[in-house]
Parts: sequence; structure tokens; C-alpha cells
Amino acid sequence: MTAGPIRVVLVDDQALVRMGLRTLLGSENDLDVVGEAEDGRSGLMTIRRERPDVVLCDIRMPGTDGLELLRSVGQDAELVDVRLVMLTTFELDEYVFEALRLGASGFLLKDAEPATLLEAVRVVAAGGSLLAPSVTRRVIEHFGAGTPRRSPHPEIGRLTEREREMVAWVATGLSNQEIAERLVVSPDTVRTHVSRAMVKLAARDRAQLVVFAIESGLEPPRG
Repeated sequence: MTAGPIRVVLVDDQALVRMGLRTLLGSENDLDVVGEAEDGRSGLMTIRRERPDVVLCDIRMPGTDGLELLRSVGQDAELVDVRLVMLTTFELDEYVFEALRLGASGFLLKDAEPATLLEAVRVVAAGGSLLAPSVTRRVIEHFGAGTPRRSPHPEIGRLTEREREMVAWVATGLSNQEIAERLVVSPDTVRTHVSRAMVKLAARDRAQLVVFAIESGLEPPRG
């Protein structure tokens, strides 16, 4: 992220939603709405023109939807630093798992508290992800379990046994602190193994690491 205000682009087919987001974000000194669009096609053009730090994008839109926008951004090497947060009206939107698989940094409900949304933009801009443990567990229960085909990550074999174990625990929705308590190790140890695994698997963030773990069929040891 460059110095100065966090640059944000809004993509939503509802003008009222865009206006509300623009007003909210514009009230903060460290946030700057640099563009907005009403669908994925014009959104992609805006993103390529403005090169924002964060994009707040509706998943469901007429024409080119949020998933198509995600896919296009992910395929553009020049947009590798752009972070996308998906907005949804439904807490368990059927598209959420696919959005995370395509590289979304997380998702927010459109009726989220203003303070939550502002914090989310800052967290994502700093390289974090919007998958709190409780949200991760819901995603896994409702979407991961319904993934019929396993598609192991091509680099999964590079992980050490300990790294595979840590990644498997991450995919249960536990935080680093909770994993450390389960394994009777320090949180720093967990963080180190998770970080190394993310590098080896080229995971953009913890959200994508969860997807890789589910698709690769990694599960923590039982007992």
C-alpha cells in the first residue's frame, strides 16, 4: 500500500448503496473514494484506470457480476496488489466460497455497522483478510462440505508435515491463539508455520489459505 489515503473503488448496481458507502468512507481522513461503477464491466475499467488499494464490490449484479470481476482482476498481472472485498445481502450467500477461491479478501454484509466496514477497508488495505474464525466456520460448514471434487493445490507437496497440520487447523476456523492452545505451542510458532505455508502456496491471505486447505482435503489429526 502506498503512502497517503487508502484509495477505494465502489462497484454496486444500486446507486443508493454507492452513495451511502461514498458518504461513509468520505468522512474519514485516511480513506478516499477514487471511483465507482454500476456493474462488473465498468468496474474493471475503473479499477484499471485508478489502481485502487481496495475495491468494495457487490457479488450479485446484472450483466457482469462480482465473480466475473474477481476473475478478471485475478488474471491481470498489473492488478496483483488490488484487494477485493465482496458485499452481500445474505449472510450465507451461495457465491461466497467461490469468491474466496477466486481471491477475494473476504466479504461483508451490506447492513454491517459503519465502524465494522471502515475497519474492514483498513484491515484489507494493510494485507489482512476479512475471515474471522466464526465466519470461517460458517463458510466451511455451508460451502466447503458441499465441494464434491477435491482439487489439491499443485504446491501442497512442498509443505512440511507440521505446516500441513497448521494449515488444516486454520481451515477449521480457529485463530492462531486457539490453535496454539490446542497444540500447546506458542502463537508465534503457529504464525511462523502458517506464514511459511502461505508463501509456499502463494496464498494472498488467510482467506485463500482456507480455500486451498478445503480443496486439498487437509484435515487436522483426530483424537
